[in-house]
Amino acid sequence: MNYIVNNEKLIIQYIPGNGAWTYQLIIPNTKDIKGKWGDLKVSGKIDNFEIKNKNLGPMKNSDKKMALNSEIRNSIGKGAGDFVNVTLYLENQNDEKANDNEMIFECFKDAQVLDFFKKLKLEEQNEIIESINSVATENQKVKKIIKFIAKLENQ
Repeated sequence: MNYIVNNEKLIIQYIPGNGAWTYQLIIPNTKDIKGKWGDLKVSGKIDNFEIKNKNLGPMKNSDKKMALNSEIRNSIGKGAGDFVNVTLYLENQNDEKANDNEMIFECFKDAQVLDFFKKLKLEEQNEIIESINSVATENQKVKKIIKFIAKLENQ
């Protein structure tokens, strides 16, 4: 499993008037995990409460956050300012990356540049794929794919 937090003490944050995000945990060391809303799902435990496929909220240039609803807070008997033991792992990141890569290859194939791409050194191929997958939004991804298609056409 790809643990992002393993038995760490985190504090429950309280941000009044923030809707479902009024009570939240800031998950350390997640700033560089890429993904838009709904892409980043975690499972694990908060104290002894098991969670499955819970969304991490993407934050621009900071660690991700996770909402703590009343069911979780009531089950563990804790609230704002309390510390909780947290263990979380990312769900299906590899499957999503494989699907993203397949989509990129399909785009290259449709643009008739896949053969040019395959002739590149493996290191160059990986750099292109990583560059495309590193962006935060679908629009940015599309722009990057178009940029690389244009470069590959000129090979």
